Amino acid sequence: MKKIARLLRISLPLIFIFAFVPQANSQLLKKLGKRAEKAAERAVERRVEKETTEKTEEVLDSILEPGSKGEKEKKSPVPNGEPSTDSESGSHSPTIEGSSDPNTSSEPSGPKSITVYSKFDFVPGDKLLFFDDFANDFVGDFPSKWNTNGSGEVVTLNDSKDKWFEILPGYTTFYIPYVDLPEEYTLEFDILSSGIDAKTSSSAWLEVGISSDDKFRWGDYYVHANLPFAQYTPVGIRVKNHIKYGGGGINNVVKADIREAVLAQPHISIAVNKQRFRLWVNEKKYVDIPKAVPAEGAISTIKFQLHGFKDGKERLFIRNVKVAEGGLDLRRTLISDGKVSTNGILFDSGSANIQAQSMGIIRQIHQVLQQENNMKLKIVGHTDSDGEDASNMTLSKNRAEAVKNALVSVYGVSSDRLSTEGKGESEPVGDNGTTDGKAQNRRVEFIKQ
Repeated sequence: MKKIARLLRISLPLIFIFAFVPQANSQLLKKLGKRAEKAAERAVERRVEKETTEKTEEVLDSILEPGSKGEKEKKSPVPNGEPSTDSESGSHSPTIEGSSDPNTSSEPSGPKSITVYSKFDFVPGDKLLFFDDFANDFVGDFPSKWNTNGSGEVVTLNDSKDKWFEILPGYTTFYIPYVDLPEEYTLEFDILSSGIDAKTSSSAWLEVGISSDDKFRWGDYYVHANLPFAQYTPVGIRVKNHIKYGGGGINNVVKADIREAVLAQPHISIAVNKQRFRLWVNEKKYVDIPKAVPAEGAISTIKFQLHGFKDGKERLFIRNVKVAEGGLDLRRTLISDGKVSTNGILFDSGSANIQAQSMGIIRQIHQVLQQENNMKLKIVGHTDSDGEDASNMTLSKNRAEAVKNALVSVYGVSSDRLSTEGKGESEPVGDNGTTDGKAQNRRVEFIKQ
């Protein structure tokens, strides 16, 4: 507020000065005086809005990142943080194992607003079909769970031990074999880009979709979306489908400006509910087409292709690829069965910080509590077996408490309707010796009391 007062002290004298200049210029100066006054008003409004936003972000930060106590930013190595930025070109270039790139990691992007989180309506499937963070693959190898007609490799970035799959450009197809896709399922993955700048082509995009061909073509039936990486103009997201002999398929560009998002390690979420196809970039839904998935063809394969990237300069990596059956509505299950379990509430590795894409599920739990006024819930956290038993028990309790805090602070649920418990690694539902099994074991339960 001191800065606002300073702005007023500077601007108001200008107005009085204009009032006492010679008559010949009075009309001109009167206009200038009004402009100065309006400029001061706008400056005051911007300052007040900025201070209000900062306070709101601090509240949300304390919910989604327990223990942060309103800290603005924390340094984090890539890929947990944002890719590093080349000061000359403005391109984002994480250091890759075996690469001569000298760039280092930078600070993660700041927190987003409560409004954005509370409206995020993506709900991941609750029955895991496939998960790959490439932890069991060797650096330099092609991922063992995937197939391709070209090449790609698993890499690590900067000093992080996390592994990423580098997708190479061209007409190479990368796909996940041996996954039976049901009528309703979700696909999620994280993206990290490198070398993207103002010269990146408008035809640089990641093509991701589903098809009836179980090898390298898109086949007779498919639907896919192109995620653009051009920076000099908002290209939009192209959505296309094909129905053999059907004609008149979808081939359209959805207005979308995701230029900043693709530079900041975005999370991509796709939901397929029979013929309906929806796509989110981070917490914003850009595509929602009710008749996009061809009903006639047996959709069998999830495919990725990378186009328009300059080989060796612009690079793309993905990780945490997850396919899960369901993703439509947990509310009915909770009301009818009195219990629901989900591994769709995600946390930062080894912490109780809730990731933004989890808020769709928490929102549904809130809607149940709104409808069922007398319902009380126990929130139970579970972990996989990595780490010490005691640490996992504490972590599971903290994660359950973080979910409770989100329901109370974001949605206004009374705290006396919620209790928490941590089970640690004591009640596994999957094999802790596999990546898929660990992902199943990292879950949160809601139990009617």
